[in-house]
Amino acid sequence: MITGHCLCGGVRYEYAGELKDLVVCHCDMCKRAQGTPFATNAPIDRAAFRIVTGENLLKAYSSSKGKQRVFCSLCGSPIYSQRADLPEVLRLRVGTVSSGHIPAPAYQIFSASAAAWLPLNLDCPRYTERKI
Repeated sequence: MITGHCLCGGVRYEYAGELKDLVVCHCDMCKRAQGTPFATNAPIDRAAFRIVTGENLLKAYSSSKGKQRVFCSLCGSPIYSQRADLPEVLRLRVGTVSSGHIPAPAYQIFSASAAAWLPLNLDCPRYTERKI
């Protein structure tokens, strides 16, 4: 079981599964949305994800065609993203996880956009574009 919450604690969630593929994304959109040099996301099964409290606090932003980023409207913490072409999959923002196992990164995507000022020496494959 994975549990997590936003910065203010208003949104709390549970995931009745395990995180398998931790993805480090270096794309410009993720960097701007997170305010960090990369995002750490894990694809999860939407059917096993449940908002425990604060569903009314969630807001969605259409960051690009067919993709929404969902965040807490009080504190701004990103919770997950979802793509219209993969409705059964959410991409959980792993920085919001408070308990449960988080695996080592499986791979990095958009590595050509990685921040030059923060070299990451991760032991995983790097792809110049999206893998999935």
